[in-house]
Order: sequence, then C-alpha cells, then structure tokens
Amino acid sequence: MEPSSGSRDAGPAVTPVAAVLPAGGSGERLGGATPKQFCAVQGRPLVSYTVRAMERISWISNIIVVVSPENIETMKSIIEKYGHKRVMIVKGGITRHRSIFNGLKVFVENEFSNHLLQKPEVVIIHDAVRPFVEEDILSKVVMAAKEYGAAGAIRPLVSTVIASAADGCLDHSLERARYRASEMPQAFLFDIIYEAYQQCTDYDLDYGTECLHLALKYCKTNAKLVEGTADLWKVTYKRDLYAAESIIKDNLSQQVCVITDVKEAVAQIGFLLHESLKSQVKVEAISISLSRNDSHLQNIFSGQCYNFVCINDKKYAIQETQQLVDMLEKSNLPLLYPVVLILMHLDISEDISFSIGMEELTRIKKFAGEMKKKNILVYGLLIQYKRVLITFMHRNIGSDSSYSKQL
Repeated sequence: MEPSSGSRDAGPAVTPVAAVLPAGGSGERLGGATPKQFCAVQGRPLVSYTVRAMERISWISNIIVVVSPENIETMKSIIEKYGHKRVMIVKGGITRHRSIFNGLKVFVENEFSNHLLQKPEVVIIHDAVRPFVEEDILSKVVMAAKEYGAAGAIRPLVSTVIASAADGCLDHSLERARYRASEMPQAFLFDIIYEAYQQCTDYDLDYGTECLHLALKYCKTNAKLVEGTADLWKVTYKRDLYAAESIIKDNLSQQVCVITDVKEAVAQIGFLLHESLKSQVKVEAISISLSRNDSHLQNIFSGQCYNFVCINDKKYAIQETQQLVDMLEKSNLPLLYPVVLILMHLDISEDISFSIGMEELTRIKKFAGEMKKKNILVYGLLIQYKRVLITFMHRNIGSDSSYSKQL
C-alpha cells in the first residue's frame, strides 16, 4: 500500500479523470462516537490513507471528498495537517447516493462550488473507508469504463447467500459460483453516471447502494466487471481497524534504506548489513556525505521507504543526524507514517574501553524525545569495531533499556 509521492505512469489515455470519495457514513456498525472514516489508524485518520492512495496517482486530476455537514471542519483540518493536494470537500446528503450525486454536481452546477472544476471524461467512485486501493485496479476500471461506459471491481463470494421466508425459515439459497461481491473502485463515463443520478427516483436515492445498478437501470449501460484483489475490503467493524493497522505496519516494514559515510570501514559495515537483510526485505544501500544534500537520498525520501539505518564513525553525531531529520521533514514522510531512524555509530578507535556518560545519554534521550513528537522514532546502536562488542541502546521514549553482548 502506500505511498509514493506521485505515479510516474502516464495512466489511462483519458483526460481528465476525477475521483469521488463518499465519506459521510455515521459508523453505526463500528460502534463508538467517531465515524469510521475519521478513526485513527497508526495515529492517522482512515480517510487520509484513502485520499493519499488517490493523490499519489498523477492522472487523477481532482479528488472530491463528500462528508456530512458536521464533519466538514474535521475534514478541512485533515487536509491541512497531512498536506493533501487536489482535494475538494463537498457537503454530503442524507444517504450514500445523495452524497455521491452532490460530489458529481461540483463539475456541472455552480450551486455546489465557487467555481466549476473541469468535467472529467471518466469519474472514479470509491469508498473513503477502503484505503488499500492500488493504481493497477484503478487503471483497469477506468479503461473498462471508457470502453463500456461503466465498470466495477468484483470479488468471489466468501459465504453462501440465502433468502429467508416471511416466517423466518429458509426460502432458498443462491449458487455461490454464479455470483460475485460488488466492491470498489467503480468507474463511469461522467455523462452516463450523472444522467443516471438526474433520472433517479427518490426511492433509489434514499434506499439504493449500488452505482452500477443505476447506470444499468437509467442509462441501459451494462458495466464491465473487473476482478479485484483481496485488499479492496471495506472497514466496517472495529476488528477491521485492527486488521487495517496490521496491514499498514506490514507494508511499512518491507523496505529499508542503509545510509553510510563514504569511509571504507563504515561502508563495509553498510555492505554487510545489506547482505544480511536482502533476503528478508527490500534493501537499498547508499554511501554519501550528508553535508552535500545528496539528490539520490532526496529521491528515496520521496518514495515508499519509512525505515532508515544511518551508519557513521562519530559516536554522537547529533549534527549529522539533525541534517538527516531536516531532510526527512522536508519530504513530508513523517506526516504520512511513523518513520524509523536507527543511528548506528561505529567506534573504530584503539581504546578498548566502551562507556557512555550520563550527559551524553541524556542528550541522546532528549533528542529522541523531540523527534518522536515529529513522528520520527529514533533508536541508537553503538558498535565497537575492534572487539566486535555490540551495545544496543533502545531509545523508544517511555522505555529506557540497554544491554550489551560480547560476540
């Protein structure tokens, strides 16, 4: 999942494409006072993940987030805090369909926007509580919509669907192999879905939930069904929030960047670390001088890596570390997810003594505490190269522990 700074793929040969994200649900099935789209996952509202998934795709020109009137200010603060771009907030209606209709109106009716946005050829409709949508499936439904007029992601049914009789007993069951679960994203030629909503009855607007059905019923458009991936599920219940958090943590742990000084001994440790990790995670190792503001490192910061190991031969290189932190902050990475920064200090002196004074320890703890407020988790690792004595200093704020092991 997540999160590059912008797709470099040209995307579908359609100009432009827009996305409408209904985010007006009350979260009754989730329980609790906070609507599910605003529940925090890893400290960040769920809707922000979904906006980011759309935002990082360069060929999506506008992202319309439709929220209930009482949550407009909340959504504004989320956009400002996480630096979201190309996003417009629209006041939702009392039902899902009425909210989506309002989202479409910003392209054709002045009543819903101070200025009309450029009307897209294709519009994507995607739930704000489905954060794990990838560019591949978005591109597929957009291209299918361009050809067929409408398209939507589907998944095999997990359970058999049954119908009950008036007395509460089984009436009949459906043959599971013949049916599919309708998922998101869905995409439509804008003129088709907008016409469908214009012709829609109040009953459909108030009780309907399926956009593909509206295109079929009112515009005779048979949607192309596109097989989706397993991660298109919708956060509905509290347990889904825990599952979402687990997926995000797993995604964030798949890549690490090892940054070393250009000195031979330091670069050698970086190489050994790269070799030991490469079978488990994606590893990129670079040797640079932080004082030179390396462009390669800037490119990495604008990518999908959230774990960094910085190796140098200065035991307490706070100044160099601060330069690295400054670069991380400018990249906005810590706004999106927690960034893990492991400072590996290599001691290659002849002095066999290995100690750290309380003054230095206090300084390191203070620095780590300041960084945690910025969503950067700092850990320290000291290595005495001659004796191969490794001392771990775990500086996760709230946990002060250290231990050493002779190798």
